[in-house]
Amino acid sequence: MSSTAPSFPDRIELTGDGLVLRDWTETDLAAMPELFDHPDIAYWTPIVSPFDDAAARTRLDRSRQLRTEGTALLLAITVDGDAPLGEVMLKRAPEGTELGYAIGPAHRGRGLAARAVGVMAAYAFEQLGADQVILELEAENAASVGVATRAGFRLLDLPLITGEEKGRPYALQTWGLDRS
Repeated sequence: MSSTAPSFPDRIELTGDGLVLRDWTETDLAAMPELFDHPDIAYWTPIVSPFDDAAARTRLDRSRQLRTEGTALLLAITVDGDAPLGEVMLKRAPEGTELGYAIGPAHRGRGLAARAVGVMAAYAFEQLGADQVILELEAENAASVGVATRAGFRLLDLPLITGEEKGRPYALQTWGLDRS
């Protein structure tokens, strides 16, 4: 991370669009496997699978480390500041300010991802001075394409990002949202 990039605060709570995005806590560990141990999340995201109690502890510890390094923020998505329904991530990368998300299967279909991405994008623009935020997703992931569209992102004319994760090839499109 560049020394000119603003650091992340030790604690954070973002509100907007009917959501409270907050730090993951020790009390959330028991809820994390229910949110992240699902075939869709295993397939479309780099989140480990199976996602058990040990994976939850590792993810919480890693999220704290990434924040301390100034590399990424991983926040629980809630509607009331209490029960986590998913996660939204902001990562500083050479490509730019990247957002990501995962919604627990029991909480899908409520617009949580698009709203969380919107709140996190506003934070990136207003507090971090980002000019653009990006999403990297597979064209075949219709749910994520829908999130990108609903959140106001547009498909950028950039080469596909290709690679292999968890033994399967992927090709990611880059979607962007500019500071308005």
